[in-house]
Amino acid sequence: MTVSYAPDAAARTAMAAELEVPEVRKLRLEGRLVPEGKRDWRLEATLGATVIQTCVVTLAPVTTRIDEPLTRRYLAHMPDPEPEPGAEVEIPSDVDIEPLPESIDLAQVTLEALALALPPYPRAEGVEAEDVAVTEPGKSPMTDEEARPFAGLAGLRDRLAGDDSDTS
Repeated sequence: MTVSYAPDAAARTAMAAELEVPEVRKLRLEGRLVPEGKRDWRLEATLGATVIQTCVVTLAPVTTRIDEPLTRRYLAHMPDPEPEPGAEVEIPSDVDIEPLPESIDLAQVTLEALALALPPYPRAEGVEAEDVAVTEPGKSPMTDEEARPFAGLAGLRDRLAGDDSDTS
């Protein structure tokens, strides 16, 4: 069964507000719903979107184009999610499994897939991340090297090695 979802401008505006981005210009989910066994289903689709995000460095608008495959499996009977107390828990390798709903909400599937596909820290073209050092007035900021947990041990080792050579 072929499925297609392309929200109108009002729905894209609502999605942009939910995703906290300035604009969702284009959005389309196209694919097919395939039966798996007697009662399970698999959604195989492609998500296509053009989203305007805000650069995390300059606050300039950044156009992000997304074209990626999407797979969801809907199972009539989900494995028991409650492990026995004290038992080891394995994280399943197939994270795209969901319980079979009464109906599949393509708008919700599209919104979730878009949220996962958006870059978390968009940057305008040519903008690199900068190091920022903030501290109280009159104090020097801590460097990345000083923040490393074993940085002080190297200095201590070197001082102790110097003390050993002095006593020999």
